[in-house]
Amino acid sequence: MADGDRICALGRLGRRCISLLAMVIDDSSAMRLILGRIMRGLGFDVVEAPNGAEAIARLESGTLPDIALIDWNMPVMDGLAFVNAVRKREEWRNITLMMVTTESEQSQIVRALAAGAHEYVIKPFTPDAIADKLALLGVLA
Repeated sequence: MADGDRICALGRLGRRCISLLAMVIDDSSAMRLILGRIMRGLGFDVVEAPNGAEAIARLESGTLPDIALIDWNMPVMDGLAFVNAVRKREEWRNITLMMVTTESEQSQIVRALAAGAHEYVIKPFTPDAIADKLALLGVLA
């Protein structure tokens, strides 16, 4: 049963709800702040990582988001390498991956989707564009 953007169930202890978790992966602290605010406004809990390598470390430590919003151009490990790494691990295959990047060439979009990203948003974007993509992915009611 859904309650806004939370997953709810009725059990022996009554109705319990949990928020969905979003991981925002971007080397720009300003962009992490913007995307974090949008996602929190949509009812998500948010964790952040400044690059793909730190995001992988968070996943390995047990932080498993429902969705990851991923920049392409980052130091240490870029977004495409992150997508490839996530898709190689069986235990991470249920994470919804959405690229949020300035890379707007059709060939780059095709590469990201072929690697396993579910959606692609080109910067600059509006909060409504993010919400629309989340709804399309079935992550947002």
